[in-house]
Amino acid sequence: MKLLIAEDDLMLVKAIEFKLKREGYDLVIVNDGREALLKIASEKPDIIISDIMMPFINGLEIISTVRNDMKLDTPIIMLTSVGLEKTVLEAFELGADDFMTKPFSPNELVVRIRKIITSRKLQ
Repeated sequence: MKLLIAEDDLMLVKAIEFKLKREGYDLVIVNDGREALLKIASEKPDIIISDIMMPFINGLEIISTVRNDMKLDTPIIMLTSVGLEKTVLEAFELGADDFMTKPFSPNELVVRIRKIITSRKLQ
């Protein structure tokens, strides 16, 4: 199972990376939205985990590009420290599958990934 993580907070990336690698996931890690879109196209991840606020291209633009331009149904989990209801609603309207507000437990992220895998029968 390949997961793409697009996050510019390096400390958070390290915590997520440690937990998800221990769970056996193959990770592709990028720290800006432009690189995320390039890797989504080339690596074809099974799940995308993306921050909303990132350099160059933000997470909402990533959702829009993945759904509308790339025509992919890849599950997307959004991460943000911006807990604005408007942003959350926009993310879901654009096609996000789940949304987590920072700070969060890497264990909770694992549970949400497993839920998506089960509901989408991705294994």
